Amino acid sequence: MERFIDPKTLARVKDMPLVARSVAEGFLSGIQPSQQRGVGIEFSQYRPYDVGDEPKRIDWKLFARSDRYFVREAERESEIATWIVVDCSRSMAQRSDDGAWDKSSYARHLAATLAYIAQRQGDMPGLVLLNTENQQLVPPAVGERQWHRILKALHGAPAAGRFPDGDAVLSMVRRLQLPGLVVVISDFHERQDELLTFMRGVATSRNDVIALQLLCSDETVFPYRGAVNFEDLETGERLLVSAKAARSSYLEALDNYESRLSRAMARLDVDLETVDIDQPLDAALHAFLKRRLRYNRSGR
Repeated sequence: MERFIDPKTLARVKDMPLVARSVAEGFLSGIQPSQQRGVGIEFSQYRPYDVGDEPKRIDWKLFARSDRYFVREAERESEIATWIVVDCSRSMAQRSDDGAWDKSSYARHLAATLAYIAQRQGDMPGLVLLNTENQQLVPPAVGERQWHRILKALHGAPAAGRFPDGDAVLSMVRRLQLPGLVVVISDFHERQDELLTFMRGVATSRNDVIALQLLCSDETVFPYRGAVNFEDLETGERLLVSAKAARSSYLEALDNYESRLSRAMARLDVDLETVDIDQPLDAALHAFLKRRLRYNRSGR
């Protein structure tokens, strides 16, 4: 049985590089070496395995199909980038049920961990931070120095403002080095279609796009009682409601929204994953990445 780090413990560790490295190494140590290959390798020729060949050059997928060992004769690094896009709007300041994390901190630690895994695999991680007050891009590159560039950008990215409007979003899409893998981390709370506009911009046949939706149990369970004063984190607007009267209609509206979001992502061929920020960070990462490994092995 896998054991994960308690979210309160991780939240108390203020060293983002230490958390990201620990979580990433924990995941990488738990999977087979043949599954750790980056997404950016292309192979052009195979030959039968000979004594003395490096085992790391064996193609295990081909072995699974043929029951024979083949070695990759020629290989080259592709120009595919791994973009990690983080929603830094004010709605991401919402805290978890126990107060250990807010969505913004969870997103930034998750982004740092994914970037670490990408650079460990020899991929080229890049970073995009988006809100109306700060739109920052770290171009993709290889190596540990690139990971530290990404960490520096993430440290200076508190939740503020709103997600940029459609024109600003499309301008950012045009700056991305594509094709590649695009991972979007957000709660997907939007006022119009600004987030979907971004997803449509990157979700082309040339890209593999993943959406990680961060939610907390306060949103999905609605555990409130009595009179509750809710605040819109982006506008500051407040609303006093009876929890008992509002619970049913709220949960119905949430279910309808999640269904619409799921259908929209399916139409764009985007892999949508819901991540509970009350769940340990490493547990969420393990579940997501293992699902991706199974997904990739199925031939997508």
